[in-house]
Amino acid sequence: MIDIKLVRQKPDWFKEKMATRGVSAETVDHLLELDQRRRELIVQTEQLKAERNSVSDQISQLKRQKADAEAPIQRMREVGKAIKQLDQDLEQVEQAEQDVAAHLPNIPNDQVPVSLTEAGAVELRKVGTPRHFKFQPQSHWEIGEHLDILDFQRSAKVAGSRFVYYLGAGAMLERAVYNFYLDENDRAGYTEVLPPYMVNSASMYGTGQFPKFLETKAGFEIADSDLTMIPTAEVPLVNFYRDEVIPAEQLPVKFTALTPAFRSEAGSAGRDTKGLIRLHQFNKVEMVQFTKPADSWAALENITHQAESSLQKLGLPYHVITLTSSDMSFTAAMTHDIEVWMPSQDCYREISSCSNTTDFQARRAHIQYRDETGKLQYVHTLNGSGLAVGRTVAAILENYQNEDGSVNIPEVLQPYMHGMQKITQQQLF
Repeated sequence: MIDIKLVRQKPDWFKEKMATRGVSAETVDHLLELDQRRRELIVQTEQLKAERNSVSDQISQLKRQKADAEAPIQRMREVGKAIKQLDQDLEQVEQAEQDVAAHLPNIPNDQVPVSLTEAGAVELRKVGTPRHFKFQPQSHWEIGEHLDILDFQRSAKVAGSRFVYYLGAGAMLERAVYNFYLDENDRAGYTEVLPPYMVNSASMYGTGQFPKFLETKAGFEIADSDLTMIPTAEVPLVNFYRDEVIPAEQLPVKFTALTPAFRSEAGSAGRDTKGLIRLHQFNKVEMVQFTKPADSWAALENITHQAESSLQKLGLPYHVITLTSSDMSFTAAMTHDIEVWMPSQDCYREISSCSNTTDFQARRAHIQYRDETGKLQYVHTLNGSGLAVGRTVAAILENYQNEDGSVNIPEVLQPYMHGMQKITQQQLF
């Protein structure tokens, strides 16, 4: 949520910032008009309430004196009706202002590349050299189906498109990857959390998914309830402290969680219809941090490097880019995406997105701490995939494939797979 005081103080600057995210100046002007009207109504209401109190005192005095109080009583009735109408008007204006504000994205940091498309993202670094194959590398779904470790046909029969069965060594590999990630995050000082997989509307609003998800049909809502299947563990992790004041001495707080993520992928027709890249249900290890404002930009680099370190230990080539102002998420002030090399596509594909949302989510979810003077301040929240598990499995299958169709297991994962060093075609039944 945007600080309306900042919009009032620097309207032209705010319009320029919102323009980089595709928000029109007219929208900002409308917000300011509503805000001005709301404040005018508050003043009028307070003036009438003060008059009502004065008239009430006058009536009491007249009655004690056994004098005629009919005129002030009539005035009291008129004031009461006016206050009632103003209260109704104020409620409508407040709701309209809230609706406009709820659709405004976070203010991008000055270092974010400005573009109304994804073109223009800045590459920060490239780590690892893509492997040169002496044969034509296969896609991960071809490898998985050949090895009988991924089954997309049966999952389509059972649940529909964009689901998958992991089988045998495939299921073990998925489990090995997320246990490895959780252990890495644990060693880095993150507290592991097993959160709810369904959350209420207030939680979805707090982290910024609502109202956008409702309008774009991007999530899976539970019929006849106030619950939604989580699109990311970020939602229950950030909302852990919703409507609370975190003791300052506990900051920074670091959480990590393995959860499934449920996304309808509305609007993604025709993209990544095969394989593990864009599923309706997938596992992801998430990292979330709550920090003091002065510490959040260093925390963004920290959370990004934590995700990178796991890829480095897996031996997977990747690069890190800073997304453009319009390509980053609604809540982000800056986002670093980590993209892993996919040989079959001859390109890098997103495997992690690490964002500093500054105080944007904290304002929506009312998460605060007390500064050195005892004054309440909003914390800054950060989130990062650490990492998307299915996409990691896809990257391992493609980068570690052999010409005979088998797949070598990264050395760091072998202890998680009971010493298995290679996945070969398996006899399941």
